[in-house]
Amino acid sequence: MKKRNIITIILLIYLGIMAYIGWPNYIDEGRYWEYAGIIAGTLVAIFALRYVQGKKEKMRNYYKEKSEKKTHNTDSKK
Repeated sequence: MKKRNIITIILLIYLGIMAYIGWPNYIDEGRYWEYAGIIAGTLVAIFALRYVQGKKEKMRNYYKEKSEKKTHNTDSKK
């Protein structure tokens, strides 16, 4: 399993637990929109992090392959 999948799963579990714990406080006071907004904002942050990690991984693989090709080309010239 990739590192970004593990991090995403852990953050989603954490969000679920915190949402469950915070539910009574927000509902008793009638702050439904604030509760939903916090959860939505956190979900956006989690999936933005996942997106950035994916882009970073693709760039790392691209430059790794590029450097390997360069190494192979210099070896064949000798």
